[in-house]
Amino acid sequence: MQALVVDDSLAMRAIMGRILRELGFDVLEAKNGQEALGHLEKGAQPRVALVDWNMPVMDGVAFLRSMRGNATWDDVPVMMVTAESESTLVLTALEAGANDYLMKPFTREALIEKLDLLGVEHD
Repeated sequence: MQALVVDDSLAMRAIMGRILRELGFDVLEAKNGQEALGHLEKGAQPRVALVDWNMPVMDGVAFLRSMRGNATWDDVPVMMVTAESESTLVLTALEAGANDYLMKPFTREALIEKLDLLGVEHD
């Protein structure tokens, strides 16, 4: 059971990765959307993707649009995990293909609750 964590912050990848590993996931990490697409193109099959908005090279929304443009990854739930809280930005993410949104900073419990809402099974 894989999870894909996409964030340019090493600290955020570590925090999300630790929580996901505790929940039984094998975690793939990427520091931007382009690197994340590379994981998918090489055959990664994540059960969920947690994606930051603001990243260099390819941001979260551009990654989402690329990902959603390939039917292979239609079934992968995507959660935007970001400090961006403006309602128009939330709507932009949802229109780009995000399934849910988690605001930074977040708690372990909030992340688990969002996974449950997305129907993502975990330990």
